[in-house]
Order: sequence, then structure tokens, then C-alpha cells
Amino acid sequence: MAVPKRKTSPSRRGMRRAHDALGKNAYVTDKESGELRRPHHIDPTTGRYRGKQVIKAKDD
Repeated sequence: MAVPKRKTSPSRRGMRRAHDALGKNAYVTDKESGELRRPHHIDPTTGRYRGKQVIKAKDD
């Protein structure tokens, strides 16, 4: 069984974990509706993706 030879210091542990944080979600402004949406996702209000109607638009 592998056992560490030395205790990992809090500094080294923190440096290792520095890249584990989740980034903020990116949003873009839709060209047609002007609302925010995730990039490469269907606009839920209009149902369009890359200028084409993909799904039926959500009724309010």
C-alpha cells in the first residue's frame, strides 16, 4: 500500500487545488431576441439555434 513519506503542507495542498475551482458560466446576447443565453445552446424563448427553428417556441 502506498503511504506518503511526508505530510503535505497546507501551502502545497492549496497550490494543487488552485485549478479545481469552477469557472463562471459564459453568456452571450442573442442576435435575434437580444436576451442572454449560453453559447452553443438553443434559445429557449424563440427555439432557434444558429438562425434555424429547431424546437417550437415556448408560449408565455
